[in-house]
Amino acid sequence: MKMRTLGKDLDVSAIGMGCMGLTFGYGPATDKSEGIRLIRAAVERGVTLFDSAEAYGADNEEMVGEALSPYKGNVVIATKFGFKNGNAKDGLDSRPERIRLVAEQSLKRLKTDVLDLFYQHRVDPSVPIEDVAGTVKDLIAEGKVKHFGMCEVGVEMIRRAHAVQPVTALQSEYSMFTRDIEAEILPTLEQLGIGFVGFSPLGKGLLGGKIGESTTFKEGDVRSTLPRFSGEARDANAKLVGLIGEIAKSKNATSAQIALAWLLAQKPWIVPIPGTTKLHRLEENLGGAEVDLTDVDLKELGDLLAKQPVQGARYNEQMMKTVNR
Repeated sequence: MKMRTLGKDLDVSAIGMGCMGLTFGYGPATDKSEGIRLIRAAVERGVTLFDSAEAYGADNEEMVGEALSPYKGNVVIATKFGFKNGNAKDGLDSRPERIRLVAEQSLKRLKTDVLDLFYQHRVDPSVPIEDVAGTVKDLIAEGKVKHFGMCEVGVEMIRRAHAVQPVTALQSEYSMFTRDIEAEILPTLEQLGIGFVGFSPLGKGLLGGKIGESTTFKEGDVRSTLPRFSGEARDANAKLVGLIGEIAKSKNATSAQIALAWLLAQKPWIVPIPGTTKLHRLEENLGGAEVDLTDVDLKELGDLLAKQPVQGARYNEQMMKTVNR
């Protein structure tokens, strides 16, 4: 597996693993033993960055912690704080005392002495971002955290936080289908030397090419509430993925691999973290790091996306309220 650097010195695999879907957001949780096997299979295939969060449930961090306990020192474990009681439905909470409590709980659940990358999951408007960054700075000084990260924030918040405690990575949604960060946020990250971790790099599964008219989502799957996955928008997006698939065939790759290769081609400090519950999908995703897209390939993809842009918003109205851009 090729490696990339986030920030000044956090070296990680070019493709990481998003662990949310193992327990949260996409229907019933994966059996713990199966989840552990999948995470360890990722390590064996060269993945070194694993992404969890308090908000994904204690069982998520516990699964990740148990799976990675034999690999301490050789992997990077990221987790997040920022919600009341660790539950997004309860609202935001980035008070310093809450950040410290989450850090202690996450250290125990992840079976580690230090959190490699500690993100603010969403900006809490009631707490100055300087206080948030300062609290993480103190945790770093105490040896409980190595690197500070932020999620789904805009330029002003990035700059203000970075002035207090250098931000190693920003995590936001980014894919061929979600590109709003390109205009202002990516240039800011490049200027400040901050890495980028892209979640949902496959458009929450759309770019995998398996979602179409007959697709039904399990109970608890957030995609059933998202505009991009309903009705005419879903059908139009499925056709667009089919066209991307035609380009993929010419590269002897899948549409998912092309989507990941496209992300990797944007900047050398971008690291996508696709999630999956299946070994064959994990292997397919990791193959995206081996696909080299030429300037001609990238132009062809760019022209296609310009002519037939994705339909529907990425989030529902309630979810968008937590995005502070």
